[in-house]
Amino acid sequence: MTATADISRTRAWLMAARPQTLPAGASPVVLGIGLAVADGRFAAVPALAALVGALLIQVGTNFANDYFDAVKGADTPSREGFTRVTAGGLIEPRRVKLAMAGTYALAVLVGLYLVAVGGVPILVVGLSSILAGLLYTGGPYPYGYYGLGDLFVFVYFGVVAVAGTYYVQAVTTLASGFPVGLPAGTVTPEALLVGAAAGALSTAILVVNNVRDMETDAAAGKRTLAVMLGYRYSRVEFLVLLAAGYAVPPALWLGYGYPAAVMLSWLTLPLAGLVARTVLTRTDGEALNPALERTGQLLALYAVLLAAGLAAGQMGVV
Repeated sequence: MTATADISRTRAWLMAARPQTLPAGASPVVLGIGLAVADGRFAAVPALAALVGALLIQVGTNFANDYFDAVKGADTPSREGFTRVTAGGLIEPRRVKLAMAGTYALAVLVGLYLVAVGGVPILVVGLSSILAGLLYTGGPYPYGYYGLGDLFVFVYFGVVAVAGTYYVQAVTTLASGFPVGLPAGTVTPEALLVGAAAGALSTAILVVNNVRDMETDAAAGKRTLAVMLGYRYSRVEFLVLLAAGYAVPPALWLGYGYPAAVMLSWLTLPLAGLVARTVLTRTDGEALNPALERTGQLLALYAVLLAAGLAAGQMGVV
């Protein structure tokens, strides 16, 4: 999709930042906070820093994808997705590249505080998150072009984000000094399980995006997992991811003793069904662009409700 001449510079930068993707950055942090509250490990300042850092990395990655997809030729006029500012000529490539670098630099500044709190584990997580964001579409072997984007999203926007948020809060009460390893109790099985739920629904967002772009990605030599799987099995992947996300709340309730209020997250099932119906029957941008936004909304609502359900135990709700 090409850009139009009457788009303002401010609007163009908002398009480049892609605020509709921010639920993928914020929702895992919300879940990590909810779990920390449930376990009596909540710490406000580390939690806020984790949220700001996650959003900066998300925006930085969006700038990186906009820039690298354009210079590698993956974004073409026939693409049905939202307008990309570099390929559309709205913002000069050099400026998008500088914005990418500046946003990641801000993430590093926030990360310095988190490293002071969490030690070496957070240093590894922070640097690897930025590197993974850059190499998604950049570098000599952009793994997003070779079917590994889904795995990246599941790990970094799910397991790592939730467990990392939980860790920076728990470590303030369970450890002292500058941790080199993982102190006992700072990364729990429950945090990994909730992280898997966030990762599954975050990856579902990517699946919708890649199903929409399957034809143009294939023509440009961008072999996403959707291109490799085709429409049928990409849709199977989407349904499996949804099922995995919705299997976690009953597991937390029945298997780990968290309050039944975690099942509030199932109130989002009608929205999940609406999105799934679109993904199972349509391939065009006219239908899948709104479905992409609704999948982000689904993740955000699910995260808020599950986090509230987790925290309900601290308020005497069973």
